[in-house]
Amino acid sequence: MTSSVPQRDVAGPVVRRGVAGPFAALLSAVLSFSLMQTMVVPALPDLRSEFGTTTTAISWVLSAFLLTSSVGTVLIGRLGDMFGKRRLLLLSLAVLAAGTLLAALSGTIGTLIAARAVQGLGAATFPLAFGLVREVFPRDRVPVAIGVISAMFGIGFGVGLVVPGPIVDTLGWQWIFWLSLVMILLAIALVWVFVRESPVLSPGRVDWIGAVLLSAGLVALLLAISEGRSLGWGSAPIIGLFAAAAVLLVVFVVAESRIAQPMINIGMLRLRAVATANVAALIIGFGMYGAFTLVPLYVETPSEVGYGFGASVTEAGLFMVPMAVTMLFAGPLAGRLGARAGFRLTLALACVVGAAGFALFALAHDVAGAIYAGAAVLGVGIGFAFSSLANLVVAAVEPRQTGEATGINTIMRTVGGAIGAQIAATVVASDHLPGTSTPAESGYTAAFVMSAIAMGLATLVALAAPRT
Repeated sequence: MTSSVPQRDVAGPVVRRGVAGPFAALLSAVLSFSLMQTMVVPALPDLRSEFGTTTTAISWVLSAFLLTSSVGTVLIGRLGDMFGKRRLLLLSLAVLAAGTLLAALSGTIGTLIAARAVQGLGAATFPLAFGLVREVFPRDRVPVAIGVISAMFGIGFGVGLVVPGPIVDTLGWQWIFWLSLVMILLAIALVWVFVRESPVLSPGRVDWIGAVLLSAGLVALLLAISEGRSLGWGSAPIIGLFAAAAVLLVVFVVAESRIAQPMINIGMLRLRAVATANVAALIIGFGMYGAFTLVPLYVETPSEVGYGFGASVTEAGLFMVPMAVTMLFAGPLAGRLGARAGFRLTLALACVVGAAGFALFALAHDVAGAIYAGAAVLGVGIGFAFSSLANLVVAAVEPRQTGEATGINTIMRTVGGAIGAQIAATVVASDHLPGTSTPAESGYTAAFVMSAIAMGLATLVALAAPRT
């Protein structure tokens, strides 16, 4: 570092000269991917009309991204630990750019789905960024920096629901991808210029058997979750997929325990801090991701049916803005508090605040102001949770294990989110207004209560984490 004179960046934490450039580069990288999670959601009706396809087919625009992002997160994160985090971060961004370009040029629904699958591999930007920030920042600033990067995950998710509405209305759905491509190329340039290669490597051979087993197991599990509601949870294909996932993942654990250089260090996953963070991530994902999907649906419901606000796609996105704003400040704040009081405490606090946000949704969702307030409260909970989970894992493992450890934690959160979104949708759809296909208001209330209960359970898991 060239100087110890502090300067303050726009996100809040104090950084030292020499790390502001790399930090900005890492933030741009993770935000580039994070936005792509939900940028296509407001455009789905237009895409269905454009390609003349079915609702089931258009749902694969989201499912393909989910499947490959879950697989890519841990595999590419582990390769970054082995061959260099900067090198793999640039590769992930390049793949994300290629998928985005293909999406912008898509002329068929099949091409668009394939493009989204390619985009999903960019998910490894998060574990790679966590590993790099651990090496770029002074040790006492690492928790705050990780808090900011963690907040980008939720901020991108929320902003991705707000921005596309006006873009689609004025320019067309293709411009979602053209503008995203510009941002990704900028991120590549910043990483190339400012980020140095990691000096911490975990050399070894690529465990292809473990990679295949883990990938196949995750794909089977997420396919079962994403298709369970449409095909029926008790149908033969879904039961078969769940059984295949269980067998493949068990075989993966056994195989990884018996080889000298595994893809995932199973012993690392048994560490108390890592284990509790992973279980908490699963439950938090289950609870919190319901808000991302249910709130827009609720506020877009025409008020004539007795609830909802008849919001447009753009207006529905604005209801999520308070969540993105509070997340921006909550992530760094959680890093500061956790560094002083322990991330066990900040994780438990995150879950309590998240439960309070869902309780507000459940009790007062008929008032627009309560929706905005609930979103703001939930943003604090999500920001605290994402920051605390990442910091718990990073502090518990060796630097050479950062990529695989944070990759697994991200997968647990993704799997929990996939389960939560499907079950929440099932709960909402379980009761309809008489003579219509419109869900009854009670379904939304029950789903919000379910999420609040999940956050309560996550609080108990958080308290089981080690104190240090």
